[in-house]
Amino acid sequence: MSDKPDGLPVLCPTDLTDYRGIVPDRPDGLPVLCSTDLTDKVLAAQAFVFFLAGFETSSTAMSFCMYELALNQDIQDQLRAEVDDTLQAHGDVMTYEAVQDMHYLDRIISETLRKYPPAPNLYRKCTVPYPIPGTGITLEQGTRVLIPAYAIHHDPEFYPDPEKFDPERFTEENKGSRPSCTYLPFGEGPRICIDNLDKMLRVISPLSRHDFAVLFKKHLRFQFERKAQKVVRKRE
Repeated sequence: MSDKPDGLPVLCPTDLTDYRGIVPDRPDGLPVLCSTDLTDKVLAAQAFVFFLAGFETSSTAMSFCMYELALNQDIQDQLRAEVDDTLQAHGDVMTYEAVQDMHYLDRIISETLRKYPPAPNLYRKCTVPYPIPGTGITLEQGTRVLIPAYAIHHDPEFYPDPEKFDPERFTEENKGSRPSCTYLPFGEGPRICIDNLDKMLRVISPLSRHDFAVLFKKHLRFQFERKAQKVVRKRE
């Protein structure tokens, strides 16, 4: 199956060697899945992560995507034309290559995850002392860091008119004009979430068979309360 990069075979060592320059002898990110020592325990742990982190986040993201497509018929029509033309060019077979050719779909998914990130915050642990440039503040080793992905995604400095659904934000030209790490729905770095392709496939399937439209004209826009509840351990 390694000669058909469709689904899990894309994780085979041959493909992974060239994946973002990560080599199989570096045990972090996807290379660990290519180890010859995959035990039942490791496989079960990987499957558990997909079930735990992939179900509700994917369904939430896709619900928001369908919602925006229903509100923006011009975007939906353009996307459907791309899906139909691309599938026709690939013999009406959904393959990895076909999905990679759907550039407008990729922009729509990216804009959905910018506007409605399934995880509003990211949590990391500082592994080495890090001086924050221009502040005089140093994060000590072991410091827990909260990264406000939702706030970054709605910062007009990076995304003008942030409440507008605009897939053109994610053309190659526009992406290149923004600083790195201003788009974080999947995190960043070698341990970035691998669920992006899965979300694209979940949009294509219903879109190829159904139209999405708004039935009720009132209260079309969601009103979000921009706050979150956290349980914090009391200091000793």
